[in-house]
Amino acid sequence: MTEVIELPVIQQDSCCAPVASAPITLEQAATTAGLFKALGDPTRVLLISIVAAAEGQEACVCDLTEPTGLSQPTVSHHLKILTEAGFLSRTRRGSWAYYALVPGSLDRLATVLAE
Repeated sequence: MTEVIELPVIQQDSCCAPVASAPITLEQAATTAGLFKALGDPTRVLLISIVAAAEGQEACVCDLTEPTGLSQPTVSHHLKILTEAGFLSRTRRGSWAYYALVPGSLDRLATVLAE
Protein backbone atom coordinates (compact mmCIF):
# COMPACT_ATOMS: atom_id res chain seq x y z
CA MET A 1 0.00 0.00 0.00
CA THR A 2 1.37 3.41 -1.02
CA GLU A 3 1.15 6.23 1.46
CA VAL A 4 -0.16 9.51 0.07
CA ILE A 5 1.64 12.62 1.25
CA GLU A 6 -0.15 15.90 0.82
CA LEU A 7 2.03 18.86 -0.05
CA PRO A 8 1.10 22.38 1.02
CA VAL A 9 -0.53 24.53 -1.61
CA ILE A 10 1.51 27.63 -2.47
CA GLN A 11 -0.59 30.69 -3.04
CA GLN A 12 0.37 32.79 -6.06
CA ASP A 13 0.23 35.99 -4.03
CA SER A 14 2.91 34.65 -1.64
CA CYS A 15 5.56 34.43 -4.34
CA CYS A 16 8.66 36.57 -4.06
CA ALA A 17 8.75 39.93 -5.75
CA PRO A 18 10.82 39.99 -8.94
CA VAL A 19 14.46 40.97 -8.51
CA ALA A 20 14.38 43.53 -11.29
CA SER A 21 11.78 46.21 -11.75
CA ALA A 22 11.98 45.81 -15.51
CA PRO A 23 13.83 43.46 -17.83
CA ILE A 24 16.81 44.71 -19.79
CA THR A 25 16.25 45.99 -23.29
CA LEU A 26 16.90 43.94 -26.40
CA GLU A 27 19.96 46.10 -27.12
CA GLN A 28 21.32 45.54 -23.60
CA ALA A 29 20.67 41.81 -23.96
CA ALA A 30 22.63 41.70 -27.23
CA THR A 31 25.53 43.66 -25.73
CA THR A 32 25.58 41.51 -22.61
CA ALA A 33 25.43 38.30 -24.66
CA GLY A 34 28.50 39.53 -26.56
CA LEU A 35 30.34 39.97 -23.27
CA PHE A 36 29.41 36.49 -22.12
CA LYS A 37 30.37 35.10 -25.52
CA ALA A 38 33.84 36.61 -25.13
CA LEU A 39 34.12 34.87 -21.74
CA GLY A 40 32.58 31.65 -23.07
CA ASP A 41 35.96 30.00 -23.54
CA PRO A 42 37.92 28.67 -20.52
CA THR A 43 41.19 30.00 -21.96
CA ARG A 44 39.78 33.54 -22.08
CA VAL A 45 38.56 33.31 -18.50
CA LEU A 46 42.03 32.09 -17.51
CA LEU A 47 43.67 34.97 -19.39
CA ILE A 48 41.42 37.52 -17.64
CA SER A 49 42.33 35.92 -14.31
CA ILE A 50 46.07 36.02 -15.03
CA VAL A 51 45.99 39.65 -16.13
CA ALA A 52 43.80 40.65 -13.16
CA ALA A 53 46.20 38.94 -10.74
CA ALA A 54 49.33 40.42 -12.33
CA GLU A 55 51.11 43.38 -10.79
CA GLY A 56 49.28 46.50 -11.91
CA GLN A 57 46.70 44.27 -13.59
CA GLU A 58 48.92 44.19 -16.67
CA ALA A 59 50.77 41.32 -18.39
CA CYS A 60 52.98 40.86 -21.43
CA VAL A 61 51.75 38.41 -24.04
CA CYS A 62 55.07 36.60 -23.54
CA ASP A 63 53.98 35.82 -19.96
CA LEU A 64 50.61 34.42 -21.02
CA THR A 65 51.62 31.53 -23.28
CA GLU A 66 53.18 29.23 -20.67
CA PRO A 67 50.27 29.26 -18.14
CA THR A 68 47.76 28.49 -20.91
CA GLY A 69 49.89 25.86 -22.64
CA LEU A 70 49.02 27.44 -25.99
CA SER A 71 51.09 28.96 -28.76
CA GLN A 72 51.63 32.71 -28.94
CA PRO A 73 49.38 33.13 -32.03
CA THR A 74 46.53 31.27 -30.30
CA VAL A 75 46.91 33.33 -27.11
CA SER A 76 47.00 36.51 -29.22
CA HIS A 77 43.74 35.46 -30.90
CA HIS A 78 42.03 35.05 -27.51
CA LEU A 79 43.47 38.36 -26.30
CA LYS A 80 42.13 40.09 -29.40
CA ILE A 81 38.62 38.83 -28.64
CA LEU A 82 38.88 40.02 -25.02
CA THR A 83 40.18 43.40 -26.19
CA GLU A 84 37.37 43.83 -28.72
CA ALA A 85 34.84 42.97 -25.99
CA GLY A 86 36.31 45.74 -23.81
CA PHE A 87 37.77 43.60 -21.04
CA LEU A 88 41.41 44.31 -21.88
CA SER A 89 43.40 47.18 -23.34
CA ARG A 90 46.54 46.69 -25.41
CA THR A 91 49.78 48.68 -25.39
CA ARG A 92 52.81 47.98 -27.60
CA ARG A 93 56.27 48.35 -26.09
CA GLY A 94 58.91 47.54 -28.65
CA SER A 95 58.09 44.17 -30.15
CA TRP A 96 55.88 43.04 -27.23
CA ALA A 97 52.23 43.70 -26.52
CA TYR A 98 51.06 44.30 -22.96
CA TYR A 99 47.47 43.72 -21.92
CA ALA A 100 45.78 45.44 -19.00
CA LEU A 101 42.40 44.90 -17.41
CA VAL A 102 40.07 47.76 -18.30
CA PRO A 103 38.91 49.27 -14.99
CA GLY A 104 35.28 48.38 -14.29
CA SER A 105 34.99 46.06 -17.30
CA LEU A 106 34.02 43.04 -15.21
CA ASP A 107 31.60 45.14 -13.17
CA ARG A 108 29.52 45.79 -16.31
CA LEU A 109 28.26 42.20 -16.30
CA ALA A 110 27.09 42.38 -12.72
CA THR A 111 25.51 45.79 -13.21
CA VAL A 112 23.44 44.78 -16.22
CA LEU A 113 22.24 41.59 -14.56
CA ALA A 114 21.46 43.28 -11.24
CA GLU A 115 19.37 46.07 -12.74
